[in-house]
Formats: sequence, C-alpha cells, structure tokens
Amino acid sequence: MVKKPFVVIGGPTACGKTNVGVLLAKAINGEIISADSMQVYRYMDIGTAKPTKEEMQCVPHYLIDEIEPDEEYNVMLFQKKAKAYMHKIWKMGKVPILVGGTGFYINAVVYDADFEQTQQNDSFRNEMYLFAEKYGAEALYEKLKKVDPEYAASLHFNNVKRVTRALEYHHFTGKCFSKYNAEQKQKISPYHTAMIVLTMQRQVLYDRIEKRIDNMIQQGLLKEVEQLLQKGYAKELVSMQAIGYKELIPYIEGKISMEQAISDLKKNTRHFAKRQLTWFKRQTEGLWLDVTNRNLMQVTEDVIKYLKQCNIVGE
Repeated sequence: MVKKPFVVIGGPTACGKTNVGVLLAKAINGEIISADSMQVYRYMDIGTAKPTKEEMQCVPHYLIDEIEPDEEYNVMLFQKKAKAYMHKIWKMGKVPILVGGTGFYINAVVYDADFEQTQQNDSFRNEMYLFAEKYGAEALYEKLKKVDPEYAASLHFNNVKRVTRALEYHHFTGKCFSKYNAEQKQKISPYHTAMIVLTMQRQVLYDRIEKRIDNMIQQGLLKEVEQLLQKGYAKELVSMQAIGYKELIPYIEGKISMEQAISDLKKNTRHFAKRQLTWFKRQTEGLWLDVTNRNLMQVTEDVIKYLKQCNIVGE
C-alpha cells in the first residue's frame, strides 16, 4: 500500500512556523492543520497568536476556532479530528501540513498513537482537577513526579490537563505514561511523513518572544482576557490556564501590577519555548532548520528541497 504524503512543521513558539507553513502550502498545493492545543478555542485570538485571515493568505486552516473555551479538548480528540481533516485534504489531491508547537499532539498523529487501549474515566479526571483546584497545580504535579518522574520532567506543573492524563493512565494501567510514549514512538508512521523543525539561536528567540508579547499587549490582550471572564469562562478552565491568559488574571483581580503580569508572561513564555525545544530534540527526526537571520523565502526553499529529497513533492 502506498503511503500518503504528510508534512509536519514544528518548533518553539515565535520562530515563524505559521508564515513558513503558509508559504509552503501555497508552493506545494497544501492545506494546514493546526497542531496547537489552544488555537482551537474561539475568542482566544491574541494570546494564542492565532493567525489572522491576512496571515492565512487564503490557505485553508483547520483546528482553529472550532470549540468553545469550556469544551473538553485533549490529544485523543485532536488526533481524531486531525486524521479526519488529513483524509479530506488527500481526497482533494492536496498535501496536509501539520503546523504547531504541541509536540505531544504532533507525535500522536505522526505515529498514529493508539489511545483506545487507555481507559478514560471522568470521575478520576474530575477528582484530579478538583485536587489541583484545592491544593494547587504543583501539588498535583508532585503526584506525577512520584509515579513517573521521566514524563513529569517534560511538563510544566501548570499543565494540569497533561499531568492529569498521565496520572489517569498510571491509575488504570499501573504503567508509566513515559513508557507508553516510548512504545508509541517505536511504531512506524503509517504516512509518508516529512518532519521539519524550525529552530533559532536562543537569545534571538527570546528577543522575538519579548517583542511578540509587547505587541500582544498593544493589540488588546488584556481586554481579550477580561471579555472571556465576562462571558463566564472560569479562570480554572484548562483553556484559561494557557500562557497569555493565566498571567493576566491576577492583575485583573487586583493581586499584582500590570508590570508584574507582563514580566511573568514573558518569563513563562521563554520557559515554554525552552521546553518545546527540549521535547523536539528528544523526540524528532527529520530536517532541523536554524532560521536565525534568514528570510521566509530562503527557509521555504530549503523545506521544498528537503521535500523533493523525501519524494513528498516532485521535481
């Protein structure tokens, strides 16, 4: 059976994945599926760096603006939706391009991870969410560190959703989620996959992050967070715990200054980018492109050259 072509563009936040993805899609007759765990939520535009219609340049994008901020969204739902869109894109004779920085989501699609074997239990999950609410996200994280320190090391303690997912897996199987991930990675991808990871010199990336956050504040990020709260979306929601939202809520509540909120946001985003890079280094084989001081056209040309080598696109 001939494997269908599939392109992935990953890398840390603020490294230019969105723009490269759009240029590539236009060059190879592709359509984009977002591999971002937060851009899927409606009303969360500025803080998630969601591409605008202008930035999309008429290239179809999927898994953006598809669910409400209080709806359940996890890696299993993502995988199911992404695969459905991939088949839709192939049916049109086009190439699906997965673009984003949520590495765990990317691997779930690339290696077609089998989540059917892992039980889901709303009761246990809600129990963990309530525990985090009562004792703090860090206390829940400590639970994971005790049973699966390797997987815990790949997460930030504030990522309650993924911490809970790993605890849930351990609770029902007695196994570590890190071992499950390793087993899934040993699987051969059912697709003819080309993986591209964009990287950047650390300080240049951090400077870009700082500038991006300053722009987000100017664009009205604070108002966006306030409007979400006014719509009734509780600060405890998984979506509202996203970087860019949770840092501004204490300011809105009068607990910290705006200066402190912005400082926390920049620091947390830098740490997030660092964790993303670490994750991709551990997990990903493919073309690594350092895009520091390179223009979009140069980067896209290098990606196309690689796709030709991989026989994803013709000469």
